[in-house]
Amino acid sequence: MKSTGLIVEYNPFHNGHFFHVEEARKRTNADVVIAVMSGNFLQRGEPAIISKWARAKMALLAGVDIVVELPYAFAVQHAEIFAYGSITILHALKCNYFCFGSESGDINEFSSAIDLIENYHMEYETSVKELMKTGVSYPTALSQSFKKIFTDHKNPIDLSKPNNILGFHYMQTNNTFQSPMQAVTIKRKNANYHDEEFASSTIASATSIRKATFESNQSINGIEQYVPKTTSNVLQDYYNGYQTFHNWELYWPFLQYRLLSIEETDLANIYEIEEGIEHRLKRHAKDAVSFHDFMQRVKTKRYTWTRIQRMCVHILTNTKKNEMFRHHKHVEYIRLLGMTENGRKYLNQIKKDIDVPLISKVSSIPNELIELDIRASNVYSQGLQEPFKQKLFKAEYAQPPLYIHNN
Repeated sequence: MKSTGLIVEYNPFHNGHFFHVEEARKRTNADVVIAVMSGNFLQRGEPAIISKWARAKMALLAGVDIVVELPYAFAVQHAEIFAYGSITILHALKCNYFCFGSESGDINEFSSAIDLIENYHMEYETSVKELMKTGVSYPTALSQSFKKIFTDHKNPIDLSKPNNILGFHYMQTNNTFQSPMQAVTIKRKNANYHDEEFASSTIASATSIRKATFESNQSINGIEQYVPKTTSNVLQDYYNGYQTFHNWELYWPFLQYRLLSIEETDLANIYEIEEGIEHRLKRHAKDAVSFHDFMQRVKTKRYTWTRIQRMCVHILTNTKKNEMFRHHKHVEYIRLLGMTENGRKYLNQIKKDIDVPLISKVSSIPNELIELDIRASNVYSQGLQEPFKQKLFKAEYAQPPLYIHNN
């Protein structure tokens, strides 16, 4: 069976994602589509609007055959490490192709950019370091360095765009394997990643869908035209079952308590806390009245909203630097969240050839390897009221992989 891998968050699964799944299957003539999906906390340092189990169900009902979890050590990370974990898992699952959405839409642009950077590696790295010293953010330094060095080359790719950045790092990681997957990219349609308003009648960004959901008092009325019916059903079922959708404001009291009670020396040991920003975080935690207010006070030119959000997630989960450095070097396991009948057949075909443990429950792997994922899920459940908190808390241990029979 021929397989194609996707790297996703599905926060939530919308019509653009459906197009991506269908187009990836068609372009690669795949029998199986595999999604490696972030868990309950996401790459930009946000809690997912609904749990990983509900988002996996959305994907399976909409055409994905297998959903596996991207571990916390790779999921809540900057682009290079996020890409490394995702591509390594898809490679371990024997994918023939991987397909990603991008603002570019031209795979040759990514290949050319990688070749150029390999040829001018020293100049590129020097430029990035010099720009960082001026106080700009790391993503901005990357983009500006690329434009500066490669301005004489035809149509250099725009590495200021979020999906182009990720695609570039996917390609770089994939090229390190002896037998790399074949890469395919699909141009994003209608809506850009950060769009907060609806841009067309059927396609909208996940950002705008979440914004509309919370602005309508957590109602899904008004987003139905932008998501498959299966997504609407799962969103409504989740709200009925847990009485809320998740966003940062649910977790602000816990984050504020952590910041006010932790010693600065201990805070400095949390992953991504560096250059004395712990002082700024603690100072503004005293006066902020909401998470959004806190972020507005803390963000700077150097420390982007996304980077600070990731810091906040690591503070909430008490993830220390030595822990993260230990776990993000290698993919130590692959956790199966769900599959269709077609996906089950594929896993049976390849399971003897998978070099990384494929697990279906947390008890099947040593605690020290999966402790970050368990801790993240436990913290995610704290945003709920009882008895819903215990219900979601226990799902981390009791929920078997989802199995969709009729796909």
